[in-house]
Amino acid sequence: MSSNNYTDNSFNLYQAYSYTLLLQVDATSFSYAVVYQNRLLVSAQNCSLNELSRPQQLADLLSATYKKVIIGLPATGLTLVPKSLFSEERIAAFARYLDVKETEKVLAQPLDDQNVIIYKTNANLIAAVEKFNLGNTVYTAKGWIKAVAKGNPGSNNLYLEIGKNTVQLLYFSLGSLRFYNTFEFGSEDELVYFATFVCEELNLKPLQTTLVLSGEISLGDKNMNRLSDFFIKVQLNTTQVLELPGQIPGHKFLSLAALSLCGSSEAL
Repeated sequence: MSSNNYTDNSFNLYQAYSYTLLLQVDATSFSYAVVYQNRLLVSAQNCSLNELSRPQQLADLLSATYKKVIIGLPATGLTLVPKSLFSEERIAAFARYLDVKETEKVLAQPLDDQNVIIYKTNANLIAAVEKFNLGNTVYTAKGWIKAVAKGNPGSNNLYLEIGKNTVQLLYFSLGSLRFYNTFEFGSEDELVYFATFVCEELNLKPLQTTLVLSGEISLGDKNMNRLSDFFIKVQLNTTQVLELPGQIPGHKFLSLAALSLCGSSEAL
């Protein structure tokens, strides 16, 4: 089962060697896109994880030889470490703070110019993407963070990437990443709680802060309306990373499309 399928008329798997395959995996599903230069050729969201580990409908697409593959992996826990404090020898020490279970594995990768992210993810997801080379994996939000950073984010903007039951919050000050974290929420009131909680942590005032939203959000839906009750301005993220057809809302596709901004990043 998948949603938001798109196929461009020019897509030809025999040309895969000149294409980039983007895979964004979460705990229960995955999304994919095939890109040529800056143009979207094929995509689908909310695909069954079974198609990733034992592909049937997508067997040809997932087994083709691409110019580049970039895989975004989710985290069940994470911490950011300044590059100046990071060393491979210290990964185990940092990982102790993440309470790693037997069913999880730890990855460490550069997140931006100043920070390394150390995160744990489900070992089954690692097994499902191993055939694509773990050196092609990045943390799932790396592209989104990069896309926001390229847009010169203002110090009064708080960025939210909203999933089915998770929200990622991102804040930049003077061009540098100041805050990033992810939370699980079950209602629009819990979403407001985490947004206002982060504002409090950052000494931002909701009546002076613009929320910039992407992900599973639509104009006038219950989440957006509730956020608008507390913040002076709430708007959709208009950042455009790829050439998209008119029927695909850019803000809903941003996190997946932005993986195209990430090069291969060898797991440390």
